[in-house]
Amino acid sequence: MGSVKTARDRRDSRWDAHREQRRVQLVGAAIGAIRRHGAGVGMDDVAAAAETSKTVVYRHFGDRAGLYTAVCESVAAVLLGEVSRATTEALSAPAGGPRAAVSAGIDAYLRLIESDPELYRFVVHRPLLTQPSGSRATPPAERSARGTRMGTEPADPVNDLVTVIGDEIATVIGDRLRTTGTEPGDAARPWGHAIVGLVRGAADDWLVRPGGMTRERLTAHLTELAWSGLSGLAPNVREDTP
Repeated sequence: MGSVKTARDRRDSRWDAHREQRRVQLVGAAIGAIRRHGAGVGMDDVAAAAETSKTVVYRHFGDRAGLYTAVCESVAAVLLGEVSRATTEALSAPAGGPRAAVSAGIDAYLRLIESDPELYRFVVHRPLLTQPSGSRATPPAERSARGTRMGTEPADPVNDLVTVIGDEIATVIGDRLRTTGTEPGDAARPWGHAIVGLVRGAADDWLVRPGGMTRERLTAHLTELAWSGLSGLAPNVREDTP
């Protein structure tokens, strides 16, 4: 009996790996469809890009909300990786410092928007979840209500991403304050999340009114605004000089 169970477990594991690989392929096809057709892409477009049927897509993700969440998770992994890399490199550079790290993090966020505006719109503004469809997807409000009834809150990939980035910035601020002899206590966290809110609000406006403002200029303006506030709150924090 043990050998039969082991063989079955191996088969199950093999199919799990296959399903995960197929999900990754479908997410890649969805991202390609978003770039080609815009943030308002439909499930038919996604299925066509994947060279399969909507039925197959639903089989792997359950509904449109499942696909949306998977795309968000993919984008979040890339964005968080870029923000972390940029801030780390800025802190470790000979002429770097906390201000340079804040600027690098802001620029990394804006760079994604500049290079992939439709993908950003898809993730942040959720058009796929508001489209009418013959195949019923659970509306966000109903999913929230159902989660409340079950005593759990459904995961929101966009808010989760914002939280993770805010925590990342807060860690940079807190660590740097401690190296200068200033103990931030619990202040670094709201400061970090305030910076993320500032950048996200300005970025959304920049996306719909891009005329005249380059990414470099917007990064400089937002860095100056954020750093002025941080410097006022923590006078002992100053940008390192070479």
